[in-house]
Amino acid sequence: MANIKSQKKRILTNARRTERNRAVKSELRTLARRTREAVVAGDREKAQAALLLVSKKLDKAVTKGVLHKNTAANRKSKLAKQVNSL
Repeated sequence: MANIKSQKKRILTNARRTERNRAVKSELRTLARRTREAVVAGDREKAQAALLLVSKKLDKAVTKGVLHKNTAANRKSKLAKQVNSL
């Protein structure tokens, strides 16, 4: 355990950020899975609605520093290709 006060604070803030990042990434995986499931089911409207939602959440994750912008762009592109294939 650290002895320096600022480092003790850093450990706590890192733990909070890690927890938040884990929750956001989990939500993103769930939304992406729902989009893929809608594509497999052949439900175009549901897939497009899910794509809209996951795109919004990916953009927000980028602004909050959870994901790199290129990672989010790649994921959005991959999902959009799948939805457009319907």
